[in-house]
Amino acid sequence: MNKEQLETNMAALKLLQSETNDKVRSYEQQIAELEKKIEDVNKPEITPMMIDNIHSAVEKAVEGFDFTNNDNYEFEFGMEYDGKVYVESVDLQCAYELTENIVDKVCNLFKEADCPEDEPTAEQINKTV
Repeated sequence: MNKEQLETNMAALKLLQSETNDKVRSYEQQIAELEKKIEDVNKPEITPMMIDNIHSAVEKAVEGFDFTNNDNYEFEFGMEYDGKVYVESVDLQCAYELTENIVDKVCNLFKEADCPEDEPTAEQINKTV
């Protein structure tokens, strides 16, 4: 083979490689979309308005929490060599209260559904008797 034929073969292989890479990227994108759909298949649907309502409820719950109450925090102090005292760390001690406040506000946006799968079946009741 001469130089021209080798360069032509190399150009053809580079073109095939480029086309293959495009196909691979397309397949990867399709796989990612399918993985997202599989992940979302059993999730309940929610409207954009409901998302806005949840956002608003969380915002109200956080705004309603008293972040200024020093009893909600535990401070750890440190001292420098020149005698200056500084706050080394601050821990929120009542995060559960904030969490409960948020959960209550969000749950008030929904009506609790009856779940028949949560109730024992006649077969399960007979086994325990």
